Amino acid sequence: MGRAGGRAPDRERERQPMKIAIYGAGATGGYLGAKLALAGIDATLIARGPHLAAMQADGVRLREAGNEVVARPLCTDDPSQAGAQDFVIVTLKAHSAPGVVDAMQPLLGPETAVVTAQNGVPWWYFHGVGGEWEGRRLQSVDPGGRQWSGIGPGRAIGCVVYVASEIEEPGVIRHLYGNRFTLGEPSGRKTARVKALSGAFRKAGLRAPVRRIREEIWVKLLGNVCFNPISALTLATLDRVATEPGTRGVARAMMEEARAIAEALGVRFRIDVERRIDGAAAVGAHRTSMLQDLERGRAMEIDALVTAVQELGRLVGVATPTIDVVLALVQQRAAVAGLWGERSAVAAKRSLAF
Repeated sequence: MGRAGGRAPDRERERQPMKIAIYGAGATGGYLGAKLALAGIDATLIARGPHLAAMQADGVRLREAGNEVVARPLCTDDPSQAGAQDFVIVTLKAHSAPGVVDAMQPLLGPETAVVTAQNGVPWWYFHGVGGEWEGRRLQSVDPGGRQWSGIGPGRAIGCVVYVASEIEEPGVIRHLYGNRFTLGEPSGRKTARVKALSGAFRKAGLRAPVRRIREEIWVKLLGNVCFNPISALTLATLDRVATEPGTRGVARAMMEEARAIAEALGVRFRIDVERRIDGAAAVGAHRTSMLQDLERGRAMEIDALVTAVQELGRLVGVATPTIDVVLALVQQRAAVAGLWGERSAVAAKRSLAF
């Protein structure tokens, strides 16, 4: 595999100790990296700022189920210190990921896989899909094809994350709930590399099923495409968005539009829209990630969650009238706050502090 290539790892990978780097070791990445390190896996955490300094000084302090344990993986802001990896797991938010492609290069050896552990539509979505859409690039999530060219879709493995954790203080991560990292190859095949990664996660006490990853992406995206922007516009928690008739109706319409797009792309769902909304309501008074970003002055994750769905709708000829209206409103709300578009540069730099 060259810089933009990719093929399944050979038997040499199975004989050598596995090396995994977490790029963006904040709440989710720090949790994952600590669990892997505690399981004896050679993990590197790429971070920066006070959080990095604390992890370097005192290790990664993980608080989980009433206990605190300390993991001591390599923690650095310089990927060249770690060298080529078997897997690089990118846990940055999607809008920050294009900005680290150049810095990531020392981690990429001939067989390195890059795992996109992010919400929304991934930049490699049309790699390995076959048919008329094969090789299409999505401007909304990969402006100028920076990740497609600089990482290469052949390296990509998808990951849908169902974990809630938070940085309680620099170097201290509190795990709240969930430990599932659903994995999948863009091709849908259960390759040696994805099975090896799943095995490493399971060794660390995590759930890591290998599934048809596009279906898994869309199941989570059905909620993210509507609940995140609606909550950011209304400042309401998830239970209110999902149960009050007006916002529930808007969420339902957005989900139906997104579902029609996914089905036009060949995705089939195991759950209907009403059950998906009811499931969100059952979560309770949860503040969505987009609402949290707005409140904390961080760049908002609009493009991977909403703009990309609109872009896909245009591509397959599915109208998205409700998504269009909500997207326009949340884009302006974020732009006025300096958290999206040209004025989001400062907020985006802050978000790279992991």
